[in-house]
Amino acid sequence: MYIAMNRFRVVPGFEEAFENQWLSRQARLAEVPGYVEFHMLKGAKAEDHTLYASHTVWESHAHFVGWTQSEQFRAAHARTGESKVQYLSGPHFEGFDVIIHEDHTGKRAEIAA
Repeated sequence: MYIAMNRFRVVPGFEEAFENQWLSRQARLAEVPGYVEFHMLKGAKAEDHTLYASHTVWESHAHFVGWTQSEQFRAAHARTGESKVQYLSGPHFEGFDVIIHEDHTGKRAEIAA
């Protein structure tokens, strides 16, 4: 499995616009092979920003790369430049290979890299 995360530092007062932007967006993730799940996370509020992170789980790194090269990716990101949301800085990407996975039953799997 592979987890792709983007961190967004949203300027105070733009949180609602940021959240609405994601709520109204057609992600098209489920149309792409290897997609598992997506979460949008809201983190701590600092004086100069509110932290958000998108968290997408993929069957493999190759599936994630396939998403980034897909027509669905281009369509999902086509209107990014039209956003009225102000950011402290651009999104910061982090990618992770999963080496241990434990589900809600306690079943644990160690995954070879």
